[in-house]
Amino acid sequence: MRSESTSPTAIVLTCIAALGRLIPHPANMTPIGASSLFGGAMVARPWNYLLPLLTMFVTDIFLGFHATMPYVYASIAIGVFLAESFLKKSANLKLVAIISVVNAVLFFIVTNFGVWASSTLYPKTTAGLYQCYVMGLPFLRNMVIGDVLFGVGFFAMYQYAHKTAVKTAFDNWAIRSLQLARIK
Repeated sequence: MRSESTSPTAIVLTCIAALGRLIPHPANMTPIGASSLFGGAMVARPWNYLLPLLTMFVTDIFLGFHATMPYVYASIAIGVFLAESFLKKSANLKLVAIISVVNAVLFFIVTNFGVWASSTLYPKTTAGLYQCYVMGLPFLRNMVIGDVLFGVGFFAMYQYAHKTAVKTAFDNWAIRSLQLARIK
């Protein structure tokens, strides 16, 4: 799968995925991981990093800031890097699912370390770190499910749209939407 730096479809889908965290959802079952993977594979640098991070920041304005934000944002950047490394040239849906699971596990490792390091919830010991990871396991399950479903869904929708007239119609709509956003 080639990067389409000017594809309005890829840009709009990346933003929609990240903004999906504002919609009510089970804990950690959002399209954020899918956004970093899809944007990383389909949007050229630097926008492949900036779009997921900027939309995450905008949604954090509404949802609130917290001490673990650097770990969350680093995890999103890791997802973009994974997509650049493994999905940019060719992204079949099986590979997207595998990279989605890897991305969710890395997100879990980094962000739970962040919770342990930046909060007083757990003692700053090996046992405290272990306890932090154990307590985060229910969130990992939801993140894996969300990343795989949303990741495969976004790549499948894009592949379908790319092969049909839907892409042209959606690109035209996306171009108009982006132009209107610049006007305001």
